[in-house]
Amino acid sequence: MAPVVGLQRSESLYAEGLYAKVRHAIPAIEWPVYAQDIDAIMTLKRTRNAVILAHNYQTPEIFHCVADLVGDSLALAREAMKVDADVIVLAGVHFMAETAKLLNPDKTVLIPDLGAGCSLAESIRPEDVRLLRQAYPGVPVVTYVNTSAAVKAESDICCTSGNARAVIESLGVEQVIMLPDEYLARNVAADTGVKVIAWSGHCEVHELFTAAEVRELREDYPGVVILAHPECPPEVVAEADFAGSTAAMSAYVAHNRPSRVVLLTECSMSDNVAIQYPELEFVRPCNLCPHMKKITLRNIRRALETMRNEVEIDPAVAAPARRAVERMLAVK
Repeated sequence: MAPVVGLQRSESLYAEGLYAKVRHAIPAIEWPVYAQDIDAIMTLKRTRNAVILAHNYQTPEIFHCVADLVGDSLALAREAMKVDADVIVLAGVHFMAETAKLLNPDKTVLIPDLGAGCSLAESIRPEDVRLLRQAYPGVPVVTYVNTSAAVKAESDICCTSGNARAVIESLGVEQVIMLPDEYLARNVAADTGVKVIAWSGHCEVHELFTAAEVRELREDYPGVVILAHPECPPEVVAEADFAGSTAAMSAYVAHNRPSRVVLLTECSMSDNVAIQYPELEFVRPCNLCPHMKKITLRNIRRALETMRNEVEIDPAVAAPARRAVERMLAVK
């Protein structure tokens, strides 16, 4: 690994004050392994004038220790527009880094691992969207942010799991094409009464949850409150006590403080919320996202040291893709 830019021995103290935040999630014996990278990253952020945006599915040592801004896809999209820095490091998957670049075309956007993809983004291509437009002329295309910039460029407006209902209702139409998550589309259709033409994409994390698993959790953990992500199958959402984006699930826990709770989503989401509410019992039947877990402290550090893995988008694609994202952000 290349030498750390500007790191002085006297400055290697950042990590010392951070362990208390994550001690319930990271054993003390493991902390020294993380501390050196945390110290280096904190110094590199200063020397590079960089910020780190981290998704809710990032591990606690990233989410709670080096990230400057955290949240779900909608929050990160909004916050990306306010960033006062030369460099943005997106601790998340590739479509998120592309979205940050769309909203900050003059900034350098880095992703620590170019292989951090998404099963939803990989499930649909721009030509698929064009074929759907031919099959359903005049029907607006709502594209989930979990897509490539090239797919966003073919759509009318984007949405996230947090604002999908508001986006669709803002269109004032009886029918929409909603891509690419079939389960999110079906859940939104049930929620809004709007006819939704769906694609067959699925999140490889959320599609694994089942209604039978929800019923087993209720039997095994009496009184448990079950929160589900809307990328879960509709029968799972129907069995849950609440369904919402990762931000909505976090807000539910903050407001209601259920003594025993399950978050049917990616594992690190439960870890990060549990750190904030150590007095609550978090049951964890979670599923790991292999793409999110490609992001580590070590490759965040390497990205800042080398300034490699920069995200670039063809200007011909960026302009229409940016319009779709900005239309989404204009919906209140």
